[in-house]
Amino acid sequence: MNRVRDALNAAARRSRRPTWVAPAATRPQRPLIAHASPARPPGREPGRPATAASGPAPGTASRSRAVRLRDWAELLRLPALFTVPGDALAGAAAAGRRPNRRTGLAVAASLCLYQAGMALNDWADRDEDAAERPHRPIPSGRIAPRAALAAGVGLTVAGLALASRAGRSATVLATALAGTVWAYDLRLKHTPAGPAVMATARSLDLLLGAAATARPARSSATPAGTAGWRGALGPAAALGAHTAAVTLVSRRETQGGSPVTPLAALGVTAGLGAWTSRHRPRTSARDHAAPPGAHTVPATVRRSPGRPRSVPDLARAALALGYAATAAKPLFHAVLNPSPPLTQRAVGGGIRAMIPLQAALAARSGAAGTAVAVAGLVPLARRLSRKVSPT
Repeated sequence: MNRVRDALNAAARRSRRPTWVAPAATRPQRPLIAHASPARPPGREPGRPATAASGPAPGTASRSRAVRLRDWAELLRLPALFTVPGDALAGAAAAGRRPNRRTGLAVAASLCLYQAGMALNDWADRDEDAAERPHRPIPSGRIAPRAALAAGVGLTVAGLALASRAGRSATVLATALAGTVWAYDLRLKHTPAGPAVMATARSLDLLLGAAATARPARSSATPAGTAGWRGALGPAAALGAHTAAVTLVSRRETQGGSPVTPLAALGVTAGLGAWTSRHRPRTSARDHAAPPGAHTVPATVRRSPGRPRSVPDLARAALALGYAATAAKPLFHAVLNPSPPLTQRAVGGGIRAMIPLQAALAARSGAAGTAVAVAGLVPLARRLSRKVSPT
């Protein structure tokens, strides 16, 4: 009985098969060639939607143009450009005139010459920047040196052409300004005369605005722009002193160094802040030299000791304080720690302080409207400096 039971169990085990596996003879065979499917375009991953067969992706060209514009904005230091119009406007105020069409030509010429100097600066320093500032547009390969040089030449020509429309004195001053810019960038920047040359350029820029605005009528016997030059010499010297101080500090912005230079610049800032907050004495010669029909800005009279301060007095003091605060705070930090990052911040603060200084100079000359207009450039320059470095 046991043998019969074992034989039946063995037969049952041999006949058992899983229900999900077909016998080899009846199992369906996989076709050697699958059903034809559309060919996948080269380079497209499975699951991604098909794009155009040729040409850049949508938006690529616009993004490329935006990047290119940003590279040029960095090369030309676009935030620093807001410090330029105030030169000519402060010069017009110092000349005792309201801004006119020739003032606009002087501003446009100054903008072109300033941008030319920026392009030439990076072209001349391309080897130095390759070692110390490789992220700059030229050493990083984003802008070709030849393109930067061409921009410098073209902007110089444009600036001189605009100045020629504002009169003979403006043309002479613009030519001197262009020569100063080229001499500084190509030869004198790394010499002891560098800061003085840069200061001269800023002073000439303010005098350009004064001479262009104060050009007398054809019937006047007064030499062109002479009256404006006399009133603008003091503000031009003040702007030049600030520029020289900032330039001296900028010479150590990549290595850092001694606190002596930022300390000296801090002293210059304090002196200029005190000087711009004072009343400008009345100079009748400026009014007598005005051509017939000219609109003059009233000269400021001295305030008697017992007289309360007027609104223009308070505005002038506030602008002078704003200038001193903008420049002094980063300079003080650089004095305490003259490291490269803090020195660069001090240079940036000195550049931004140009605008409140120009506004304070205009207010000191009695041109309250011009001072307010110049001061309005401060928030624009500050906002743009967060995106593009002004140094």
